[in-house]
Amino acid sequence: MDGVLIVNKPAGMTSHDVVNQIRKILHTKKVGHTGTLDPMATGVLIVLVGKACKILQFLNDTDKKYQAEIALGFSTDTMDIHGQVLEQKPIQLNFDFPNVLESFLGDHRQLVPMTSAKKINGKKLMDYQRAGQEIDPVYQTIKIYSIQALDTDQLVFEVHCSSGTYVRSICDEFARKTNNLGCMKSLVRTAVGRFDLKQAQTLEQIQANPHFCSILSLLDHLPSIEIKDPKDVYHGKPLSLDSDSELVLLTHDQDPIAIYQKDCCGLYRSKRGLW
Repeated sequence: MDGVLIVNKPAGMTSHDVVNQIRKILHTKKVGHTGTLDPMATGVLIVLVGKACKILQFLNDTDKKYQAEIALGFSTDTMDIHGQVLEQKPIQLNFDFPNVLESFLGDHRQLVPMTSAKKINGKKLMDYQRAGQEIDPVYQTIKIYSIQALDTDQLVFEVHCSSGTYVRSICDEFARKTNNLGCMKSLVRTAVGRFDLKQAQTLEQIQANPHFCSILSLLDHLPSIEIKDPKDVYHGKPLSLDSDSELVLLTHDQDPIAIYQKDCCGLYRSKRGLW
């Protein structure tokens, strides 16, 4: 069983919990996901099954869309309403919600939350936090493609952003920009790349009738070459291919069998076998 599942993750489950549940449903250990979604969050989680686990580094469906709500008046150690309250402050409402959101557009230097799994010196930030160890703030560059208000009264917004963006950091920074304290109240991932909630299946639907996207469809951004005799590919031999691309997907009987990369001499060498 090989392919990609578009899952609608329920609240209260970690991404790893979802992977374990699908392993049990499909009776296979070869299951992984393409990007962690917070336990409190719901929405689109891309799950790779079988041979699809080998294509993670080649996927280009990495941008995300989220719908989130901001809570004002207090900050927490997790930057969401489920964390321990660190500080409280009267709410200031003298701001224009859409205009402040617009200030996030473009490239942005973002604070990485201490609750994240990002590794510093081989250790996850969340592990430093759990151990009570203080380290210097960690920042990374992300990009906000679009951001807009959905409900000005409830401070609900939608954001389309690059991979690695932390929406809880947007909520925290929004509060500080408006002379407030705040955190993330709710989060729904509405899309990952070309996949959105309309295509996502619940775990119950997967249990009843799983619908897979093919590996070939996930790699359609790569030029493909059909190989008549795959023997040399299976042995990992370099090939002379009629292509100018850096990476090429090789197929046999329309089934993806390997990704080859062009070397400095013009030959293509195996980057990843997919059988």
